[in-house]
Amino acid sequence: MIALVHTLGFVLLGGVFVWAGTEHFLKFRTIAAQLAERRFPAPSLLLAAGSIVEIVAGFCMATGIVRPYAALALIAFTVATCLTVLNFWRYSGPERQGLRSAFTINIAVVGGLILAATADLH
Repeated sequence: MIALVHTLGFVLLGGVFVWAGTEHFLKFRTIAAQLAERRFPAPSLLLAAGSIVEIVAGFCMATGIVRPYAALALIAFTVATCLTVLNFWRYSGPERQGLRSAFTINIAVVGGLILAATADLH
């Protein structure tokens, strides 16, 4: 029963990244334009690369394929996103509040990814 619950947790955690990465491709032009407005270098390339990491590593997380490495890739991706895209400290008002909420949620996700990366080490 515990193994089934763990599998469900991994599927949900990885599935969120697969969903997000897929959604980024569905809204690619809009998101790339938003990144360009924020002066990101090569926004289309960064968006495509990040979305591919989300989809591939998320799938690996969900299916158990090289799960620790998938978790590490998603940790690196999530931390980089927090520091570059969700940099709430540079904003004020409602925009700051929204970015800060997303930032703190992502920090919790990193905690889950750390648990996933180390789940088989005990």
